[in-house]
Amino acid sequence: VQLQASGGGLVQAGGSLRLSCAASGRLFSSYVMGWFRQPPGKEREFVALITSTGPNLVYADSVKGRFTISRDNAKNSVYLQMNSLKPEDTAIYYCAADESSVALMRFRSRFQGQGTLVTVSS
Repeated sequence: VQLQASGGGLVQAGGSLRLSCAASGRLFSSYVMGWFRQPPGKEREFVALITSTGPNLVYADSVKGRFTISRDNAKNSVYLQMNSLKPEDTAIYYCAADESSVALMRFRSRFQGQGTLVTVSS
């Protein structure tokens, strides 16, 4: 599976952005999909994931109520709608895929795309 993230950019605090991640390859619908981010000079942070069935959604506390993860299996895509953005949301955002939610949350996913930069100005 190859993952291609897009949708990053510069936005003012309080604004919104929608990130997209397009996946190639078969069996997309069977994978747990997720997003993590790496702020400048800081460690990676888990952001959100969506399971293949249910689906079940898991969010980091720092983004709950502001970010929404979704997926469209027909389009082999996963999305991250980010509202009420804060300067501390500034980071490179990566999408990832794995059979395991635990592996994804621990940054051990089998597949990871290149990042897309989100910059939130104050």
